[in-house]
Amino acid sequence: MGSGNEIFGRLENGETVERIRLAGGGLTAHVLTWGAVIQDLRLDGHDAPLVLGFEDLAGYLHHSPYFGATPGRCANRIKDGRFSIDGADFQLECNEGGVTHLHGGRDGIGRQNWRIAAQDTDVVTLSLIDPAGRAGYPGNCAITCTYRLSGEGVLSVVYEATTDAPTPVNLCQHSYFSLDGSPDALGHEIRVAAEHYLPVDERLIPTGEIRPVAGTPFDLRQWTPLRRQTEAGGIAFDHNFCLSPRRQAKRPVAEVRSPQSGVSLEVATTEPGVQLYTGAKVAPAVPGLEGRRYGAFAGFCLETQVWPDAVNHGHFPNAVLRPGEVLRQETDYVFRKG
Repeated sequence: MGSGNEIFGRLENGETVERIRLAGGGLTAHVLTWGAVIQDLRLDGHDAPLVLGFEDLAGYLHHSPYFGATPGRCANRIKDGRFSIDGADFQLECNEGGVTHLHGGRDGIGRQNWRIAAQDTDVVTLSLIDPAGRAGYPGNCAITCTYRLSGEGVLSVVYEATTDAPTPVNLCQHSYFSLDGSPDALGHEIRVAAEHYLPVDERLIPTGEIRPVAGTPFDLRQWTPLRRQTEAGGIAFDHNFCLSPRRQAKRPVAEVRSPQSGVSLEVATTEPGVQLYTGAKVAPAVPGLEGRRYGAFAGFCLETQVWPDAVNHGHFPNAVLRPGEVLRQETDYVFRKG
């Protein structure tokens, strides 16, 4: 184990799950090898945790709605678990209601024990091989995840992936954020630099339409309390906001602030989409960090990624990685107080 690492728990097969402490730029993070999970995140001068999580491994194994995880090989949803590449048809495990493939399946990379490839006081790189055939995916996929506390209040997240056969790959950081430690995050204010969003069907699968946000509850271009949308519009957000038609240079795409604590979060990313999930279904049966009880809307996710079900929509950004290519996804989560 690296210096300062500790054993967080053991898996049924005897493997050790390590917890890695990172510090820098006024942030302290604890990262697990299991799921490449951000288990805890703190900002100097602010008492409450910035993320939802559990104090022990059992919480993650049995009760976690992807708290802090890196889901994949293909994050988000794929309709009917089906897709075709180059004329070949593939069927993935349907782990959501038996009808939808979600976040890489029951044993996706967000529920695997990663290896520590490199680390220092303010950075760790985790790696794994997602084998061909797991959940039905073609090709062996080599993935690395680097978390770095790279500047004042900056949590930098970089994912890289390669493959030996064409396959969908879409990675994201699935932390649930809370900027004030309140029982719910509905008092937070948000703005998202997106002029379009993806309408979804009853299974939360995009219909294929790319709809303007103007005149809808999805217009978050100006500061908007999360409460206004969830109450007035009846929207429990779990939707993709369309930032660009393809991956591009890292740019600011979203901001959230808590008037109560004065803590703000800015998100900058290379990714063409961001999934806003306001945590309507959060209700773990066990306490979280510091014994906190988490209920609906206890935290929100800003999952920067390729649009959901992109592999089945030719007019969505490309989600297929091919041999010889390197996928690189970069996101900065920047925290400030006052």
